[in-house]
Amino acid sequence: MMTAEPVTIARLTTMVLRMPLDHPMPTAFGLMDARATLLVRLEDRDGAFGWGEIWCNFPTFGGEHRAQLAERIVGPLLLGTPVVPGEAAAGLETRLATLALQTGEFGPLAQVIGGIDMALWDLAAGRAGVPLHRLLGSTTDDVPAYASGINPTRPGDTVRRAQAEGFRAFKLKLGFGRERDLANAEEVAAALQPGETFMVDANQGWQREEACAMAAALLPLGPQWLEEPLPADASRADWSAVADIGIPIAAGENMRGLGAFEDALDAEWLSVAQPDAGKWGGISGGLAVARRALSAGRRFCPHHLAGAIGLLHAAHLLAAAGGDGLLETDSNDNPLRTALVGDLPPLQNGRWPLPSGPGLGREPDRAAVTPWIARETEIRGSMP
Repeated sequence: MMTAEPVTIARLTTMVLRMPLDHPMPTAFGLMDARATLLVRLEDRDGAFGWGEIWCNFPTFGGEHRAQLAERIVGPLLLGTPVVPGEAAAGLETRLATLALQTGEFGPLAQVIGGIDMALWDLAAGRAGVPLHRLLGSTTDDVPAYASGINPTRPGDTVRRAQAEGFRAFKLKLGFGRERDLANAEEVAAALQPGETFMVDANQGWQREEACAMAAALLPLGPQWLEEPLPADASRADWSAVADIGIPIAAGENMRGLGAFEDALDAEWLSVAQPDAGKWGGISGGLAVARRALSAGRRFCPHHLAGAIGLLHAAHLLAAAGGDGLLETDSNDNPLRTALVGDLPPLQNGRWPLPSGPGLGREPDRAAVTPWIARETEIRGSMP
């Protein structure tokens, strides 16, 4: 892993993107009526820049709030002072800890810091003239991927479309009632070709008794993992009870802090660690979780289900982490993923080729997404 040099940030720009959906996407926690993302761009005094993505999937009007946190609270702490990627996020968390307690804004503040950490790493890799994953120590050029967000309406058709795109692993959303969930899982399992796998995701939709019953019913179908069968704040005993059924348990997108992952790994109920860089930790936190999970013999599969900038970061992070993890790739139509940075390379035998350019290897095409820009703001630091 190369060392990132200190940088002095001169300006921070936020861009809220939102595309209304004609057909809202169902989840266990509600309907998503739009695809949304919040981008953050950092530029140093030499004109080098990097991009990050701040989570704002749901509610879909939350991007503006997080943008103002970046512009008015977090960004001013960053501007004009030399910072080191890999250290800045922890420093911001410490400085904002009391504010998070005062306001209860633990999640939004962590999301803003995560996006800023991503942008700092992209900037650092761009300055170094190497792909981000190389700066982070990767020796690979591609990562295995899976089709995610498979919804409860005709999931077999979605799997077949994803197969045609080159995917060899698939994740089905659950949480819509026992009968429907099991029928959909059977439909997905029946659609698999030799060597293909599937996973299931309940989006925190069950309590202990239902989660155990569903895990037992799903077990004969052979899912590779059961994701978030319980609320993220469920007790260790509840998580362990579900894990004891026999399906590997995946979680992490709604966990904050390395300590939370360490507790879950030490308790041995967590088999697949899934931090979301745009919800907590950025690249720095994700790498720390990856090292801890892999050293414990578990899998590391970064969570991501939003725009293209976050997807690129997740791919670079997974490549740097190593192991046998998979890149989560949204199977639903989302121009904020497909149009934002232009066409991404097609899968090759289930693997996602990494861009070869410096940093992320891609940057947003503003003209392509202009119709969906809901808000754009820039703040500047003082110049010497």
